[in-house]
Amino acid sequence: EVKDEYEELHEMLIDRSHLLAESFEYIARADPEVLRSGLFMEFKNEEATGPGVLREWFFLACQEIFNPQNALFVACPNDRRRFFPNPASKVDPLHLEYFSFSGRVIALALMHKVQIGIVLDRVFFLQLAGQYVSLEDIRDADPFLYNSCKQILEMDAEVVDSDALGLTFVREVEELGSRKLVELCLGGNNIVVNSKNRKEYVDLLIQHRFVTSITEQVAHFAQGFADILCNSRPPKFFFQSLELEDLDWMLHGSESDISVEDWKAHTEYNGYKETDPQIYWFWKIVGEMSAEQRKVLLFFWTSVKYLPIEGFGGLASRLYLYRSTESCDRLPSSHTCFYRLCFPPYPSKDVMQDRLRIITQEHVGCSFGTW
Repeated sequence: EVKDEYEELHEMLIDRSHLLAESFEYIARADPEVLRSGLFMEFKNEEATGPGVLREWFFLACQEIFNPQNALFVACPNDRRRFFPNPASKVDPLHLEYFSFSGRVIALALMHKVQIGIVLDRVFFLQLAGQYVSLEDIRDADPFLYNSCKQILEMDAEVVDSDALGLTFVREVEELGSRKLVELCLGGNNIVVNSKNRKEYVDLLIQHRFVTSITEQVAHFAQGFADILCNSRPPKFFFQSLELEDLDWMLHGSESDISVEDWKAHTEYNGYKETDPQIYWFWKIVGEMSAEQRKVLLFFWTSVKYLPIEGFGGLASRLYLYRSTESCDRLPSSHTCFYRLCFPPYPSKDVMQDRLRIITQEHVGCSFGTW
């Protein structure tokens, strides 16, 4: 019956062990209009379906897309949540298709209002908006280059003109394991950096490092994004309408630690009363958890790992704690589509704490959502 209701949706059946490659096939090869109609997601050999599983897929797919080991994106040294395209991504012959796919996934996450815990770096955001990248904009993406350029610009003119820097208009780049010099302008190898041209040198260096070297990657990401959200308008207009902080909120959600009081205020009970000892123990245990354990518990419960900026009030539904009839030696279970966590009436706080400790380990699978 559920599938009948969702027969117009784009169905995906994905093997967790091949998540990135299979997600690519389903998303990159699909007609954009079909993707805009919605997604129906299942993991192979698992019964779970519905919005909770879709939220989990978004989170896991984005973790894979932005994993530096996959060579598509590079994390900023000063803020590991922020990413920009990897200039060396062409080690994969399909890299440009993967950037189009990445753009589609990010746009779909925005369309489905799913926070993925990843944000774009300023140099990437500015290029998507068709805007100029300045020295101050590269501070997070490459702090070493930023500091070097600042020193060149602030150095005494006489020192620069004495050729103490020994610089010409070239840049050393690494490509497929070997290093080579690239001219920043025609004849750059023979142009010495001096006090009069140093600003031009710094500007060309930044443009080559953060614009020229990733132009194709940015263009393909932008096209994939536009396939979903931009209705044939150039995607730069979408990004120009936002501040980077706005996009951060939509993609990453709240920066604050999860508030137990807010969590409790947005939770209802079925089979339990707020005054039951199990409920008292539960919130006591959650209050004693680390910030990361709370995130894992929330993800197990809802497939949401990063809350909206409004906190629990910004979720699509309230959360529910259900009393189950299973034996007390069983672990809690969840129905992520309905934001429902179920557990039996454990006989003591210690027993409950032990069961919750097991499900709040990062490696535990979380796809328990069923309709």
